[in-house]
Amino acid sequence: MRKIIFLSVSVFFSIIILVFFNSLKTNKIYDTEDLTGKKIPIVELELLNKNKKINVKDFKQNQFTLINFFASWCGPCRKEHKYLIDLSENTNIKIIGINFKDKKNNANNFLKKLGNPYHIVTKDDDGKKSVNFGVYGIPETILINSDLIILKKYIGPIDEKEVKEIKNIIKIK
Repeated sequence: MRKIIFLSVSVFFSIIILVFFNSLKTNKIYDTEDLTGKKIPIVELELLNKNKKINVKDFKQNQFTLINFFASWCGPCRKEHKYLIDLSENTNIKIIGINFKDKKNNANNFLKKLGNPYHIVTKDDDGKKSVNFGVYGIPETILINSDLIILKKYIGPIDEKEVKEIKNIIKIK
């Protein structure tokens, strides 16, 4: 009986050690490289200030669409906002804002104070729609073409370097 207990405990701990050892080999870094070149998911989004929904299929009419996930409570979102304003001045790109887990009033005040670079502003009150885009934190920004193919995904605030890269991709000088 003691041998069976000893053997069972040994096997149990061996399995635990094996699981922990294998999990140490797993890459824990969030990587979006596998999203590039794939279509964005077809999702319905509710407009921030109207009781109306749009479908991401509507983005097909744009040559390029930049989807930006933001919130008024997000410090890095404030930091990147001036770069979104710069990009919004270009005619061959439309910027879609998805307000992430924010209050409507706060989002509107944020846009009123800093300016509104968005062609359309939608909302994701509970964050569930954003998960479909592979978003796990904000700000995040996704550049797509008229075929709804992801050309580039930016995790964190975009800055001057990313603006130049986006302009290069969409051929703006």
